[in-house]
Amino acid sequence: MMAQSPPLILRLVAFSINAANRAGKIIRDVWSQGELGIVDKGKNDLQTEADRSAQRCIIASLLRQFPNITIIGEEGSSNCEVPSDWLVTESDPNVLQLNCPKELQSVVVWVDPLDGTSEYTQGLLEHVTVLVGIAVGSQAVGGIIHQPYYGYTSGAESLGRTLWGIKGIGVGGFTPSIPPANQRIIATTRSHSNALAEQAIEALKADKVLCVGGAGHKVLLLMEGKAHAYVFARDGCKRWDTCAPEAVLEAMGGRLTDMRGNQYAYDHNTYHANKGGVLATAKGEDHEWYIRNIPENVRESLK
Repeated sequence: MMAQSPPLILRLVAFSINAANRAGKIIRDVWSQGELGIVDKGKNDLQTEADRSAQRCIIASLLRQFPNITIIGEEGSSNCEVPSDWLVTESDPNVLQLNCPKELQSVVVWVDPLDGTSEYTQGLLEHVTVLVGIAVGSQAVGGIIHQPYYGYTSGAESLGRTLWGIKGIGVGGFTPSIPPANQRIIATTRSHSNALAEQAIEALKADKVLCVGGAGHKVLLLMEGKAHAYVFARDGCKRWDTCAPEAVLEAMGGRLTDMRGNQYAYDHNTYHANKGGVLATAKGEDHEWYIRNIPENVRESLK
């Protein structure tokens, strides 16, 4: 009798972990070579050779292993001819051994090959992540967040780590932490703010505001207990920025919605822009409290 293949969601997460790891090495290689190949796609929207190459690595590897899935990447359609050593062929064996409630269909993969490009070009390497989000139907179900430069500031010999989560199953690659009680630390953008976004932050009366780059990095702060909420009360964020972080955060008990508490849809026909802003809260936080305390004129501006 033939052994039963693990469910698709487990196979996708297990394979994407290794693809994200390989993309992280490409990002480090481009940086160390010093030729970033920066292209300005628009206001505060940069692209580098690392973005392009990391996406080609991830998409080419995924399509070779899963030729029938839909993949949406930040950098548009990719030429998927890649060097042979960029192609990932193995999966993370630990994920394949997990128990999955049921087989999941209608899969869409959302890829941000380098989240935090602006910070990458400025040398703020700890802000950089590789994001692979897996949606089933319209829901974000699985996510991989790779940090190519984890350990960079502490001088670690080996750089990088990969975190993953699957809703209903759990998380791996890190130890979740709860943010400190009796204070409110809010993470927000360092380069894409405006008057309304700042009004939202002020209304929440934070004890401390962390202005950092990258949606993946901000959600990581929540998962590591370094912030209570991530508040971005404006448009500008995209589905590939939030699919993976939402899945991992919610797999550990947090939440990610728009400013009215609505979940974003991640099916292949959906809009790419998160026009309702982003509100994410750590495990144990009262998500509804944040929604109630965002000024109504701010919420109205994000309809």
